[in-house]
Amino acid sequence: MRWYSRSELLLGEAALDRLRGARVTVFGLGGVGSFAVEALARAGVGHLRLVDHDVVGPSNLNRQLFALRSTLGQPKAEVAAARVRDINPGCDVDPRVTFIHTDTLPNLLEPRPDVVIDAIDSMTCKVALMRTAHESGLPIISAMGAGGRTDSSQLRVGDLSHTRLCPLAARVRKELRKHGISRGIRCVYSLEPADNKRPANPLDIEPHRGPGRARRPVGTISYMPAIVGMMVAEEALRLLLSATTWSQT
Repeated sequence: MRWYSRSELLLGEAALDRLRGARVTVFGLGGVGSFAVEALARAGVGHLRLVDHDVVGPSNLNRQLFALRSTLGQPKAEVAAARVRDINPGCDVDPRVTFIHTDTLPNLLEPRPDVVIDAIDSMTCKVALMRTAHESGLPIISAMGAGGRTDSSQLRVGDLSHTRLCPLAARVRKELRKHGISRGIRCVYSLEPADNKRPANPLDIEPHRGPGRARRPVGTISYMPAIVGMMVAEEALRLLLSATTWSQT
């Protein structure tokens, strides 16, 4: 039996052929990014570049798909790539264990992807990616904050310029406006106020890795980053297949 037969029943052979030829680059392989990659791989996307400098840590076990006791200490990009190959051996998957900043972005975005997914936590890296993609004319789907939230019914999809009640989105908008970017970036965000009141136990704070300052840990529940990641993947797939393909199913 062909592993993709159920997808073909829904979307049709032509759509699956389009996905096999599609190229998606995913930046950030944590709670959101890991589930986005899962959905893209199982949908049959043929070329995936997976970018993350970090390794799997104990605090990732409550929400990140690639985080298992058996993968602790391993690079997230390598663990993700192995899982993708196990799902779809025909996928050309390219793991990149590297930092994301203005110097590395040009290389990471070549060859040119059809869609870019931003699932980065760092504000500086997030804005740099969004700015680079926008100025290069690359379609990008960005995930705003999922931490500190529990109500998935408050999640929305829309242009960054239309976001509200999301502090992360507000900071991103402010930074992008400095570069003349006010609209044209699609994102998943929440209308739910974040609950970040409880201080983290110092014993539970993992060593900071990579550039930039260490950030205060934010509480998360298992399902919220996963739902955001799946919504991000849906938007990417809709872009790859176009609304016409979906409306015919």
